[in-house]
Amino acid sequence: MRRTHCRSSRHTWGTATSTRRWFTLRSRRSSCSKQRTAFGRRRRPIAQLTVSAFLHHTEQERGDTIGTRNVRLSALRSFFGFVAGREPTAIAQCTEILHVPMKKAPIHAPCYLEPEEVKAIRAQPDRSTIKGQRDHTLLSFLYNTGARIQEALDVCPRAIRFDTPACVRLYGKGWKERLSPLWPETVSLLRSLLQRQPRRDDEPIFVNRYGIPLGASGVRFKLAEYVARAMKIAPGLASKHVTPHSFRHATAVHLVAAGVEVTVIRSWLGHVSLDTTNHYAQANLETKRLALERLESPSRSPKRPSWKQDQSVLAWLDNV
Repeated sequence: MRRTHCRSSRHTWGTATSTRRWFTLRSRRSSCSKQRTAFGRRRRPIAQLTVSAFLHHTEQERGDTIGTRNVRLSALRSFFGFVAGREPTAIAQCTEILHVPMKKAPIHAPCYLEPEEVKAIRAQPDRSTIKGQRDHTLLSFLYNTGARIQEALDVCPRAIRFDTPACVRLYGKGWKERLSPLWPETVSLLRSLLQRQPRRDDEPIFVNRYGIPLGASGVRFKLAEYVARAMKIAPGLASKHVTPHSFRHATAVHLVAAGVEVTVIRSWLGHVSLDTTNHYAQANLETKRLALERLESPSRSPKRPSWKQDQSVLAWLDNV
């Protein structure tokens, strides 16, 4: 793994993809290190009960989440699947470990922002300063496009079409390319930012005061400050964990509320599967309330047909 990490770093370091790859390798290396520490240098075969005890230790004593516990188990399964293919005498032991089940974690509804909350957060940056103008433009761009934070931070001037119809070319996971339309307001904000802080066609637009591209962690830090201020205007933000990805959720939910087809939303967000889009694009409370109003309340007595209210018709029916 170390040789793979060094070779990957030597050839692709400095790109967004290599950064994500480095964190993935570091996470896998951390998993192996924790497992090696937990199991120690054992001469006896590692049995299913030992793996179960390790997973219990990971979740209960270390305080890791169910997702982290499953990641550790996935790494063990991968290793023992490899061993089973290379060492036939250990197949029985490997099979026991491969049958240790994953644990189901509760699936929480995605956190999204109401339109008033988005407006309150976007109003917080001081647009008289270059930093405030940059942050306001970035937040508007995230809400307009529904882009992932790294997709937005990688955007260069040459990826934007400023003429009508305005759009931006985004590169998602696996370098999948998609076009996202831009509001005239967003185009105006981008133009104004580039006039105040010019960038070459191949340079990222959103940079710090030293001209270095912003990182996702820096955006999360600044966003937390803006959310804390916006709570005075929108108290509902106090109960929400707002991240840059929350703007992506908000875009999907608001598109659903506007009556946009889910297939269009999938293309907008750059999803491969509709199942992923359905997790994001949930109906908001207002949409659910309007749907509820279309139903009659169970306690409301149904209206009698008009013929039952006409006594002459009832008398005629009695004589038939």
